[in-house]
Amino acid sequence: MFLVDTCGWIEWLTDGKLSKHYEPYFSRIETLIVPTSVQFELYKWVLKKFNIQKALESIALTEQADVIPLTTPIALSAADFATEHSLSFADSIIYATAQFYSAKLITSGDHFKGLIGVEFLEKIF
Repeated sequence: MFLVDTCGWIEWLTDGKLSKHYEPYFSRIETLIVPTSVQFELYKWVLKKFNIQKALESIALTEQADVIPLTTPIALSAADFATEHSLSFADSIIYATAQFYSAKLITSGDHFKGLIGVEFLEKIF
């Protein structure tokens, strides 16, 4: 099971420099979990950069995976991770969700670098 962070969704949807590295995860969408916080971040980003139609289409893609709502156990675990690793609200929920479901977190977000259960894809400039 895998959780692709918001930056990975953006890379893949925009055919970014790392899109080929994220592609294997999206080709097996049934192995992905998507926290609702990733949906929030993705929708917000696409809406800001494009339009509501594209934003809704991006969310429809996330719905093909297993969408995970925020629950009390995940929220409490996220608060612990936020404190321990100085993660933002959304990032701590993403990390806690991956940990809760024993999913590997796939990301290019520097704030996750070095954390247990994270596969970090270095950004290409």
